[in-house]
Amino acid sequence: MLDPYLPLVLMFALAGAFALFSVTAAPYIGPRRYNRAKLDAYECGIEPSPQPVVGGGRMPVAYYLTAMLFILFDIEMVFLYPFAVSADRLGLFGLVEIALFVATVGFAYAYVWRRGGLDWN
Repeated sequence: MLDPYLPLVLMFALAGAFALFSVTAAPYIGPRRYNRAKLDAYECGIEPSPQPVVGGGRMPVAYYLTAMLFILFDIEMVFLYPFAVSADRLGLFGLVEIALFVATVGFAYAYVWRRGGLDWN
């Protein structure tokens, strides 16, 4: 009864075993050449500031807003892809549902645009 799922279970087991092996073996077989540049914080090509981020300086909120907007609109594409694959089988119901979904995301996009979330100063 569960025979069709055996390849899927084996694939997940193989993926888990590979992940576990990679995490446990990396400290032993990885390079150990550390220098000052590798241990410094990377700030997008900008020289690191002498003040620590926690307590001393603050990260601009625009970085986090941009990341959240990317995630929002990326997830939108994840939901649109299955519709595009099976649009003919869903019929009018699917068309109405996807139109409501796109309208909702469109309102979110307009709201973010109006509030200045897409302006990079």
